Amino acid sequence: MFKGTATDPGVWRDSLFIDHAILRLAWTNFGTVIPGKLYRGNHPTPARLRRLHDRYGLRTLINLRGKRDCGSDALSRDAAARLGMAHVDMAFESRGAPQRDRILRFYDLYQSIAFPALMHCKSGADRTGLAGGLALLFEGGTAAQALGQLSMRFGHFNRSPTGVLDAFFLHYQATAEGRVPFIDWVRDEYDEVAVRTRFRAHGLATFLNDAVLRRE
Repeated sequence: MFKGTATDPGVWRDSLFIDHAILRLAWTNFGTVIPGKLYRGNHPTPARLRRLHDRYGLRTLINLRGKRDCGSDALSRDAAARLGMAHVDMAFESRGAPQRDRILRFYDLYQSIAFPALMHCKSGADRTGLAGGLALLFEGGTAAQALGQLSMRFGHFNRSPTGVLDAFFLHYQATAEGRVPFIDWVRDEYDEVAVRTRFRAHGLATFLNDAVLRRE
């Protein structure tokens, strides 16, 4: 487990070259989910987190990767602590139908954290898009708005295995939207197996997402 600080060269080496943070030094897909309340992006470097904290008054950092044994994890925890931000772990997966218990846990978390908040996974495309869509539905938004969080603008490929996340929102839209509030549907009706078995990824998008971009 990495226990160094932001000045530890071993932690930085792991973050930059093993966790590919070198690509995130110059590129970000930062975006607004709910103005003044919730923001999203790829895994922030300490410098980027500081800039976003100062600009948006961030109070909480939500880590959608879950606690990890890597330099990027150690650096963002250290940076959040230095900025006086709460750091919360909320692990989602990107290649399976969202799990009911994780959605409900995120719902409970969403009711209790201090806002404004920033959410991130590694690339800020898939798990972050799922969480952004969930947050919009928690707030009374539509499935169409939730699907907007899963877009090419953030680097999401809906024909790769991560397209199962789109299938989840489409399943709610087709079976319950306008009939049952979203969180009640998740709690009482959501069929994870149905979403998983009906979705089929396509080869080229899968190759690009998994072999070329090497997404988590």
